[in-house]
Amino acid sequence: MPMQSPLTPPHPVQLVGSALARRLLSALGWTQKFEGLPTLQGVFVVYPHTSNWDFVYAVMAKWALGVQLNFWAKDTLFKVPLLGPWIRWLGGIPTVRNAPGGLVGQAVAELKAAAREQRYCWLGLSPEGTRKRTAGWRSGFYQTAWQAGVPICLVRLDYGRKELVATHFYRLSGDMVADMAVIAQSYAGVQGYRPHDASPVVLLASAPESAAKASRSQGASPHV
Repeated sequence: MPMQSPLTPPHPVQLVGSALARRLLSALGWTQKFEGLPTLQGVFVVYPHTSNWDFVYAVMAKWALGVQLNFWAKDTLFKVPLLGPWIRWLGGIPTVRNAPGGLVGQAVAELKAAAREQRYCWLGLSPEGTRKRTAGWRSGFYQTAWQAGVPICLVRLDYGRKELVATHFYRLSGDMVADMAVIAQSYAGVQGYRPHDASPVVLLASAPESAAKASRSQGASPHV
């Protein structure tokens, strides 16, 4: 059974962004679509990622929408003068080497801790993992959201229409194949900065097996 119907507005978590950032994006020809967040914790899935410009527009959209977004970066970057504090200010979290469960385990632990403390925590992930075209998506975003029991937001970074859309929220069902079919449909027609470098919206061949192992290691998976 695929993931449940989209979580629809009105959403309880409303944010106030920067009017200056909105005017800047508008001057560049971009529009943003955002109606708030359904929960205090979740995972932003940003697609496609084909250029360094994606980060520039994503940061501007982050300010324009008022979205506080955390993302993972190599721990060594945080040790670089000026660069480290800047990345942390943007929402960067240093990866912990040899963390139990790897990066997914670290992300799940952060989201669960936020839920216990009833605080805001939305993580931003690029499932392609690279700007170059690959055979498909890595499963980390799915494992993170499923194991943490939080919804995902399918963020469309569409250079063809010059739109950044963050309105598609879902709770995963645990059926990766069925859920990916819904996700692929949501991203139909989206165009990256370099369209030929966008990876197909399918999981890499080893992803289902890896996710199954992760679920077994966590015990009974939450129904979300």
